[in-house]
Amino acid sequence: MTTNAPGTDMVEAAWHELLSSDQVSLELVAAAYAEQQLRQLFPWIGMWELHFSRCTGSRWTWDVPYIGPTAAGPDHTGPYYVEGPSRTQKIGRADTAQEAVAMVVERLPSNCGPAFNGTPEELAEHERRQR
Repeated sequence: MTTNAPGTDMVEAAWHELLSSDQVSLELVAAAYAEQQLRQLFPWIGMWELHFSRCTGSRWTWDVPYIGPTAAGPDHTGPYYVEGPSRTQKIGRADTAQEAVAMVVERLPSNCGPAFNGTPEELAEHERRQR
C-alpha cells in the first residue's frame, strides 16, 4: 500500500503530539515510535491505551493489537497488557514497553503498510481496487 505526503505528515504530527501527552505512557510512545513498522501507522489513544490505525481518518481501523497499562497511575507506565485487535482478544502481559511493542509487531496484519490518508471505508475501497 502506498501513502501520500499529507498522510505521512498527519501520522508524524500525531506521533509528535503523543510524545507530549499526559494520557499515555511516554515510555510506551517512545518505544512504539522507535519501531519503524509502528511509526508508519496512525497512533491514537483512548483509556490510556496506545492504538495503531492503518488509516488517518477518524473511526480508525481496529485490525492491529493495542497496548495499555495494567494500572492507570499518574504516569500510566507498565507493566502493560496487549490486546486486540478486538477488546475480547487477550494477547498477554509485558513488563516493559519494548516487550509490549514487540508483541504488537509480531501480530501486525500482513497488509500493514504506511497509513492510508483517509477513512477505514476509503482504505477498504482502495485495497479492493489494488487486488
